[in-house]
Amino acid sequence: MTHSRELIKNDIQLYLKEHEQKTQLKILTCGSVDDGKSTLIGRLLHDSKLIYEDQLSAIKNTHKNSQDGVEFDLAHLVDGLQAEREQGITIDVAYRYFSTSKRKFIIADTPGHEQYTRNMVTGASNSDLAVILIDARKGLTTQTKRHAYLVSLLGINQIVVAINKMDLVNYDKNVFNGIKDDFLSFATKLRLGKTNFIPISALKGDNVVNSSENMSWFNKLALLPFLEEVKLPNNQSNDGFQLPVQYVNRPNADFRGYCGTLNQGTVKVGDSVTVLPSGLDSTIERIVTADGDLENAHAGMAITLTLASEIDISRGDLLVHSKKSSAITKQTKFQSHVVWMNQEPLSMNQTYELIMGHKRVNAKVSNIHHRIDVNTLGKSLAKSLNLNEIGYLDIELDSLMPIEEFSNNKKLGSFILIDKISNATVAAGIINS
Repeated sequence: MTHSRELIKNDIQLYLKEHEQKTQLKILTCGSVDDGKSTLIGRLLHDSKLIYEDQLSAIKNTHKNSQDGVEFDLAHLVDGLQAEREQGITIDVAYRYFSTSKRKFIIADTPGHEQYTRNMVTGASNSDLAVILIDARKGLTTQTKRHAYLVSLLGINQIVVAINKMDLVNYDKNVFNGIKDDFLSFATKLRLGKTNFIPISALKGDNVVNSSENMSWFNKLALLPFLEEVKLPNNQSNDGFQLPVQYVNRPNADFRGYCGTLNQGTVKVGDSVTVLPSGLDSTIERIVTADGDLENAHAGMAITLTLASEIDISRGDLLVHSKKSSAITKQTKFQSHVVWMNQEPLSMNQTYELIMGHKRVNAKVSNIHHRIDVNTLGKSLAKSLNLNEIGYLDIELDSLMPIEEFSNNKKLGSFILIDKISNATVAAGIINS
């Protein structure tokens, strides 16, 4: 029985308190078709003893239909839909939540097929770390390169390249080193963050939770211990606090509060505040939370701010520290990488609704600089974008919006486009300049 289950059994309040204080890591898993993403997640859960007995019993009965022979199929723990499982592939984005004694985890299991690029973008949108799986028998594939490019494009700064199925190459160190060298050579074309390489066998359990006796030549941490120790991104920015206004709370004539979740930084009572895009100034009078008033609050907390003066603030406005407001530009035009996510192709000069956080404005694509082939990284001229294609575009807005480059601020540097007629999400984009 795990530490968590023992604690739940004996002292649920202590367990909840410990759980609340753990840090949380959001992980994206990606790789080519059949590289073993779902099996890896199942192995993490199984070897960490985070599976209930009825779940384990159910998957042990799946070997009769499995393509993998008599070994029970751990992928069935996380694959979302029965029909897709029978085909041996995963097509939806499956999220799995679990925790160890050291950390909480959210894992997004994304599909490997090129036609599901938009699903991977969805899974990557809030991830802190990416695990890119590579089949040791196949090495780098076109899909692996595409996923590495998307991880780079979406600004995930921590990367683990898990070279899987090492059992099928006799745990050969030379195979591991060869794939590592190939990946590093390809990565010189990208802006990838810190990259770590771990040889594993998700099916057999080697180097997933515990170090492998079959690969004694690898003297670094196994995958789960590495994930427990890896450094998390720091949201306590020196650029000052940012609060996108989600809701203006006026329960009576004596109270006017601005509700939202702090994007970054720390806010204190008495701080000077500027409202963007209007540029109006005031001072923070109270920080109100469900647990009462606070003297300060930090990134990730849901709060309500009241101000010393009554000024015009609406849903979608941005409250920032006055000393840092000049660092945020207010624009009606910017350049962006966009992933097209709709069956209907992009229409130049059509008016879409652009949503960034809680802010909504009308927008149109005024120019397509080029389309990017995610398999070769080649660029070509284009007059439109089709489903799952990526382009570099000029976007024009009908009103000022506070923005930053995505590399500096993910919240103020990313957006979605909505078709105003169908209300469908047609694109996701990141701001480059």
